[in-house]
Amino acid sequence: MSTSNYTPDQHDKKSSRKTMKKKQLKLWFLIPLIVFFGLVVMLYMRLGKPTEIVTNTALERPVPNFELPLLSDTSRIMTNANLPNQPFLMNIWGSWCPTCIIEHPFLMQLEERGVNLVGVNYKDDIGDALGYLNRGGDPFSMSIQDLSGQFALDLGLTGAPETFVVDGEGIIRQHIIGEINESNWQSRITPCLMVLNDANNNDVTPELSQIEEACK
Repeated sequence: MSTSNYTPDQHDKKSSRKTMKKKQLKLWFLIPLIVFFGLVVMLYMRLGKPTEIVTNTALERPVPNFELPLLSDTSRIMTNANLPNQPFLMNIWGSWCPTCIIEHPFLMQLEERGVNLVGVNYKDDIGDALGYLNRGGDPFSMSIQDLSGQFALDLGLTGAPETFVVDGEGIIRQHIIGEINESNWQSRITPCLMVLNDANNNDVTPELSQIEEACK
């Protein structure tokens, strides 16, 4: 009669391994449930809260104070006093910006139509920026060099190109995100400029409601 070599100790070890495997399987099943309930809690916490990104825009406020070099002659420092005393567009651009390159020919058209454009060269190498204007033409009455990007951030920039419509008193009345083209020029910017130019030419201050309607 043969005797078994299977001892009680071995039986206990095998049973322990089975129990551990069962626990590991349960854990793998529980992980997706934990993640799911975590997402449910996060979504619940967000209920009733605004989802849009709010930018710190300077809309309806004066152009932020600045002391920045003139792009064409960095030995000259420009300030708010050098800005036009009539309605103008302030365009944020960079030679590194693909959409700025797309927008540039239309800015040249606006310059030919007599639109006063002030450029803000944003975080750009001066050699690249000047080369960009030499190749494509310079539509700006002046461009200031915002090498650190702080001035553009003070304006409320979300990404170049962007354009701000400024009235004759230096108040920002409209913020155009993205490129200017014939479509938004006709539908948004022209109505705004017409009201601002009319007020400036007649030396009157238009009602805020009128500006809000024209510059929305």
